[in-house]
This record gives sequence, C-alpha cells and structure tokens, in this order.
Amino acid sequence: MKGYTSETIRNVALLGHGGCGKTTFLEAALLETGVINKLGKIDAGNTVSDYDKMEIEKGFSINTSVVPIEWKDSKINFIDTPGYFDFVGEVNAALRASEAAVIMVDAGAGIQVGTEAAWKACERYSTPRFIVITKRDKDEFDFYKTFEELKDKFGETLIPLSWPLSADIDEELKEAIASADDELMEKYFEGEEFTDEEIKKGLVKGISEGVIVPVCSSAFELGHGVAGLLDVLLTYVPTPLQHGAYKGFNNANEPVERMCVTDAPMSAFVFKTIVDPFVGKISIMKVVTGKMNSGTEVYNERVGKSEKLGKLFFLRGKNQTELNYAEAGDIVAVAKLQYTQSGDTLCDKSDVIRYLPLDYPSPTYYIAIEAEDKGDEEKMGTGLAKLREEDPSFVVERNAETHQTLLGGQGDMQLSIIMAKLKDRFGVNVKTVPQKIAYRETIKGTSDVQGKHKKQSGGAGQYGDVHIRFSPSSEPGLEFSEELFGGSVPKNYVPAVEKGLLECMEKGPLAGCKCVNVKAVLYDGSYHDVDSNEVSFKLAAGLAFRKGIAEANPCLLEPIMHMEIYVPDEYMGDVMGDMNKRRGKILGMEPQQSGEQKLLAEAPQAELFDYALGLRSMTQGRGTFEKKFERYQEVPKAMADKIIEEHQTRE
Repeated sequence: MKGYTSETIRNVALLGHGGCGKTTFLEAALLETGVINKLGKIDAGNTVSDYDKMEIEKGFSINTSVVPIEWKDSKINFIDTPGYFDFVGEVNAALRASEAAVIMVDAGAGIQVGTEAAWKACERYSTPRFIVITKRDKDEFDFYKTFEELKDKFGETLIPLSWPLSADIDEELKEAIASADDELMEKYFEGEEFTDEEIKKGLVKGISEGVIVPVCSSAFELGHGVAGLLDVLLTYVPTPLQHGAYKGFNNANEPVERMCVTDAPMSAFVFKTIVDPFVGKISIMKVVTGKMNSGTEVYNERVGKSEKLGKLFFLRGKNQTELNYAEAGDIVAVAKLQYTQSGDTLCDKSDVIRYLPLDYPSPTYYIAIEAEDKGDEEKMGTGLAKLREEDPSFVVERNAETHQTLLGGQGDMQLSIIMAKLKDRFGVNVKTVPQKIAYRETIKGTSDVQGKHKKQSGGAGQYGDVHIRFSPSSEPGLEFSEELFGGSVPKNYVPAVEKGLLECMEKGPLAGCKCVNVKAVLYDGSYHDVDSNEVSFKLAAGLAFRKGIAEANPCLLEPIMHMEIYVPDEYMGDVMGDMNKRRGKILGMEPQQSGEQKLLAEAPQAELFDYALGLRSMTQGRGTFEKKFERYQEVPKAMADKIIEEHQTRE
C-alpha cells in the first residue's frame, strides 16, 4: 500500500449490535476493491477481520480490528468493533481514534441494545455518525418503518440519504442542510436552489457538528450499497485535519491541546494492543501530529523512557504490510515495543505530551478464580498480565482478606473468553470458585474480664495478669486506653497488652473475621517481679480478648453497597422487585435527561455477585449500574448462624 497524506485519510469506527452486518460490510468492501476475490462468511470462519481462533469458534467479534480500504486515491481505516456489551471498552477506544462512526442496524431486528449503546457512545464523544440499515434483501425489510423507529428513538437529526446526490433533493434534506449554515438558511428562506457544492458544504458541516445524521440502506452480502457507502464516507467524513483539538498534559502536568497537523513534532497514542504468540506484542496507534518513521526513537511519557520503533506496518486482519512512514491522522502498527501499553502516548522528546487516557468502564461483574493445578498459579498470573495488555477493561485483584483472585469485567461473556484464552495461549486451566465475603465481627454489649497467663517450667516462668473492660466503639478498629493505679501493671507492659489485643482483632472468635469498633480499657492487673515480661502480658491480653468478646454479645457484620441503577421507565417495577428479593432497599429515584430513571439503593454485597447479569436480563441489556462500599451492617441471625457454623466446620 502506498503512503497517504492526512487529506486523503479517513478513520471510521463500525458500531452496532452483534450480527448487524459490520463484518459482512468489510468483506464486501474488500471484494469491491479487489483485495479478496471471494466474500468471506462469518459462519465459515474465513472473514478478514474476525481471524482470531476464539472469534471463529464463537461466531462473533471479540477484538477490535483495523481494516484499511483503498478507494478512489484515498484510504479509509475502518475500525471494526465487537457488538456485544461486554466489550464496550473496545468501542470507546475505537471512537478515540476515529473521526466518524457508522452505526449498522439489522432491518429485521430493528433497534437493539447494541444500537442504543453505539448511539450513546457517539454522543459521549461527540462523534459524527452515519446509520446504515442493513439486510435490504430480506423479506422483512422496510426502510421507512425502521427509519421512523430510529427517528423516534434518536431524534430529528436523522435524515434519509440516497447516493449520488444532486441539486434536486427532497425538502427534508434541504431543510437539514440549510439549518447547518447561516448563509444556506438565508438562501433556503428566499426559495433559491442549492448548488451541488453548497449541498456538499452544508452536509459536511451538519454531519461534523452532529446536527445531521444520514441514514442509508444496503444489502452487503449481495454487494448492494457498498460503493455508495464508500463514496458517502469519503465525501462527508471529516479528515483527521478537521478533527477538534486533542487534549492532554505537558511535562509540567499542565493542560495542553494539539491539533492534528503534519508540520509539528511527532505524537501518537496507542488505542489497541495485540499479543501475538508468534510476533509478540503489537501496538496499534493513531498518529496525531507530525510524521512517524520506522527506525526512529520515540519517548514514552508514562514510563519516562525512549523506545526505538521497528518496522511500521498496517494490519488488515492478521495480514501485515510494511510502511516506511505514517502521517498525522493515520493508523499504524508497531511490533515489540518494550514499555508501551494501550493508552500510552509516544512523542518527540523535545515536545512531550500525554494525551488523555482511554476510557475503560469500571468492572461490574466479578468472579473468583483459581488454577486447577496449584502449580500453575504463577503461570495464571503471568497469562492474565499478558491478556490485560490486550484488554485493559478487565481487572485482576487479589483480596488480601479472603485470599482469592478476583477477575472483574462487564459480564460473563468477557470473563469466560479470558479464561478460555488462558487455556488456549498459556496452557492454564482455571476454574471458578464461590466468592467469599470479607465479613466483620463486633460487639453490641459490654464485659469486664480478667486474663491471666501463668506458666512455670523450672527456671524463669511467665506471668501476666490483666483486667479489661470491653464495650462498643465508634472508632473503626480498636480504641485502647488504660486507667491503671498504683502500679498494678507496670507502664512498660502496657504496649504489650495493646499489641496482644490488636493481634486478636485480626481474627474474631465467631467466624475468624476481622474485628471492628471495639473499645478496651485496661484498668487493673498484677505482675511478678521475676516472671513477668512483655510476652506474658501479650498472651494475657489475648485470653482477656477472647473471653471478653464472647461475653459482650458479639455479632457478625456484612458489607453494604450503595448503588446507582439507571433503567428505562418500563423496567422500573422489575428492578425494584428484584432489589427487594436481594435484601436491598430503594432510597429514592431521580429522572434523567436521557429519559431513564436513576434508582438509589442499598444492598448487601453477598446478594450482588450476579447483579450485573440479573440487571441485564431484566432490562434486555439496557440497564446499567454503579456501586461502592457504604458501610457494615449486622447479618440477620439465621444467616450469621450458618456462616459461623461453616467456619467452625472448616476449623
């Protein structure tokens, strides 16, 4: 492939629900431009963009892939994104690298959750967009029925568009074009006809500003609409040079902006990483300013180190074609960069910039995993670290209290694929195990106890004697004080008493959980001139703790989560009913500008492990939520008894 200038490049993200036709369109475009001589099929596993073994097995896109199409002396870099909600992080990254998006809608299925998610993502990034109603060859196809549904859902900016355009356009399109430009609006009111150039000018401006969203139709499997769509995109998608300023920070952490221009020091950001078992790590990046050349040295601002670029190449599925350079606005790949990760900025050391990080959603669904073979734990950790380079939208956390490895993401599909990749690429079989809760123990009453440690074994013995009052405290941990008189316990042994209590707080007597909100007052005791020492008083304190907590009405606490749940009105009843079943409590609701309702709720963590899946099922994928730890609350007695019994059985 020849090199392209910034003016002849377009970067377009392909969005939409799974199965809407994105991959089929790319196959048709590659056939139309002579890159392939036969249309690949998803069910045959021979498409260019879905080449990953896992994608072929599953029959749908899992990874973002970049497929450049050469058309009329220009290049359109199509960024094909997965259609399922679990992979929303891939969509966000693709939009960061694009100047426009095409949202594809299956005519038979209509508006699906992936359609709505794609529209919302474009709104969030202010991305110019086009809508293509696909599968025009199907019996159920009705363009205007689907168009009206889309217009009812997304607003009056949607305008039907046929290609090629001429001055003889319908009134609706003419009015939309006029609304995008004051001069054209004046001409429209005076009843004058627009020239072809004015139509183009108005459409380009209207699409770029988001006040016009063209809607077309196609039947890509038959080759219908392919050339027309490529023409439309080439004509109306803004060039990289027309993109707004890219925001970031300089060396002094001050906000700066960079326009996409060629006559400036080089800068680029990495929006996708592929870990290839044969080639190694491949970094895919958008060049923002200047010109990137193979063999040059670039600076990674995040790690503060320089990297030498190897050969530049563009990807088309799994195929690589070398390039000597890439200009501002282009998308290019580089292999085997040592320090670079997704989201990193590469730049000229003389003009350092750090572009804003990629937007990955916080995980909403967690599972606990462990290697089936205990000897593979290290391999599992290494494999997960490698996979996170490809997909930073999932997280790996080690819970220090429960000693579990937690895998977090957007849903069960994403996490099951990660586990499958661990087996396929790294030979590690992993299994899910029940998640444990980090319960707490505390007291509701008071006690006054003695703890005496006495041991005589010939020679020096051990002696420690303490009297301690226990009561509830507002302090989160141990609130310790002393009220000693007359030297009953020498002052130098008091720290040992506190230390003994603190150690016991780590493992309570009910279920071995951490103790909280306990007040302990050391008020009396005794000692032996010879046999007393710090160890003796530490052990005496432990005896007092176990006895004192048992006599002070101990109880078990569970973590309560604060939740903000966003749902369309029609699902409110189901969501509220489900929350009640989960021992939750609705605190209120707030209408949103989007038309959704925001429910404020609280619920025990133990009831929320599968909430992401449940909410998705109840709302057909349209509900979302955020949660955070709020407080600890007493566990109902029946549940507490069961938890304590299970602990005692294990012990």
